[in-house]
Amino acid sequence: MTGTENRQIAFLGTGLMGAPMARRLLAAGLPVTVWNRDLGKAEPLAAAGARLAKSPEDAVAGASVIFTMLSDGSAVEDVLFTKGTAEALAKGTVVIDTSSIAPPIAKDHAKRLAGHGVAHVDAPVSGGVVGAEAGTLAIMAGGDADVIESLADVFAPLGRVTHVGPSGAGQICKLANQQIVAITIGAVAEAMMLVEAGGASREKFREAIRGGFAESRILELHGQRMVERRFEPGGPSRLQLKDLNAVAAMAETFSLELPLTSDVRQAFDAFVAEGHGELDHSGLLLHLEKINHRKGAADDRV
Repeated sequence: MTGTENRQIAFLGTGLMGAPMARRLLAAGLPVTVWNRDLGKAEPLAAAGARLAKSPEDAVAGASVIFTMLSDGSAVEDVLFTKGTAEALAKGTVVIDTSSIAPPIAKDHAKRLAGHGVAHVDAPVSGGVVGAEAGTLAIMAGGDADVIESLADVFAPLGRVTHVGPSGAGQICKLANQQIVAITIGAVAEAMMLVEAGGASREKFREAIRGGFAESRILELHGQRMVERRFEPGGPSRLQLKDLNAVAAMAETFSLELPLTSDVRQAFDAFVAEGHGELDHSGLLLHLEKINHRKGAADDRV
């Protein structure tokens, strides 16, 4: 590991979450090189001081810390290993994978990178685009405790980091987070339909229970989306489904029955199959309205 004053950061993947995270690092005065498969999504970061790279290998040249924020495990595999990025990393480099991927894949990546003398931290995040922009992400870090502690200055602009265990632990905690998010979205959506069916205002219902035991960030942010019927992502439903599928795979591995998770997974599976994979996951309300034949069920405004 190089000292704080010599940090060079490469950020691979500057989409909805990656771009604001990279901006936070740049605003903190850290030198950042950025790469994205669609270069157009990385170019705006140049105005904030980022160096643009045309390939992952170019991006990591001279970097001591590599961030990845990619769509899934296959994308991370492709960028790190298929494209030869791992071979281009200097010994002592740390890869911080903030993507949400399956825990066994994270463990495999850690093992393979160790063979190159490179440390790996699986550090998925929660907080959405709002948290990424504000630097208030919840960061669940799996890996070596000393390595994670040494990265305090890098994590600080992004949010609050918690070392949750060894390699893969960050990803299992993110999956558990996604369980709670999905189930709570479903609960808020069903409650919205119930109060309206009973003659109450969805908006006033949300206001009334704020600060009570049902308070949550989901109620605050996604409840407002449901009231306003604004479902632009945010967190695309297809990615919520991806995470729920990963939860189901891990539950099978551990011989666990998770009935609430199973129900909401089926709902998201149907919603995405209906062609709504790019809508925000709060848009699950539309699917629940449809199966209940409620007024507004056909209204999928974004």
